[in-house]
Amino acid sequence: MSRSPRSLSGKVAVVTGGARGIGQALARALAREGVVVAIGDLDVGAAAEASAQSLANGSLGLSLDVTDRPAFTAFLDEVEQRLGPLDIVINNAGIMHVGPLDEEDDASITRQLEINLHGVIHGTRQAMRRMKPRHTGHIVNIASLAGRAGGPNLATYCATKHGVIGLSEAVRAELRGTGVEVTVVLPSYAKTDLAAGVPNLRGIKRVTPEEIAASTVDALKVPRFDVWSPRRMGFVIGVGAMTPRRLREAISRAMNSDGLTKTDQRERAAYEARAAASAPAADELIEEEAIPR
Repeated sequence: MSRSPRSLSGKVAVVTGGARGIGQALARALAREGVVVAIGDLDVGAAAEASAQSLANGSLGLSLDVTDRPAFTAFLDEVEQRLGPLDIVINNAGIMHVGPLDEEDDASITRQLEINLHGVIHGTRQAMRRMKPRHTGHIVNIASLAGRAGGPNLATYCATKHGVIGLSEAVRAELRGTGVEVTVVLPSYAKTDLAAGVPNLRGIKRVTPEEIAASTVDALKVPRFDVWSPRRMGFVIGVGAMTPRRLREAISRAMNSDGLTKTDQRERAAYEARAAASAPAADELIEEEAIPR
């Protein structure tokens, strides 16, 4: 028997990396459901503008560098002080570098690990500490199709997203019976700057941020763990997992996974520059590691 959808009206949510792309679409979709949303983003101007232009109900746009863990915790504290206890935490902030692993520099690898994985670990842990005593809440971690299938020129990104899925599965088991839900979202290539210049997969259309947000909101109303976008990718990956590796890899190549090696780097230049400036706290760590001892 299907469960009745929960009302989200009046709940308080945090969306990291919420000033643009999937994060902004999530914030808008939640606001339409009556959720009070706090957008956290490194670009505080864009976060405030996104909040003012598209949200309501006293929603906020605040500065957030998810690689600065004390500041991340302070951000969550401020949101709770101003809006009330957190009902929903969406760990969305993420970056993606496209290029061969042996040509990727240490700074790019560290930024992706710190934003895509360590930031999600910290956001999840903080959400657990706030939600478990109240026996209610929902943690949503934005992963990727790349978290279930590797692709050339995305090695570090794939590693971080595999990590997000493993983290989410483990935390789901830890939280069983507490009243706190966990959802992991696995989009295919989306129509965002993150996938700029990346060739399309054959037979799989690019999903819009709004489609990803709608599926996520559905999982908040009727809780489920895996959210695939588009939904049929869950079937494709499930069948692939039961297929011999050589055949699975041949199918992947037929879908143009190797097209990643033909990414238009000129088209990605603006995004890559913004991604390289997206983790000030991580950059300090990179500089410390570079100092001769």
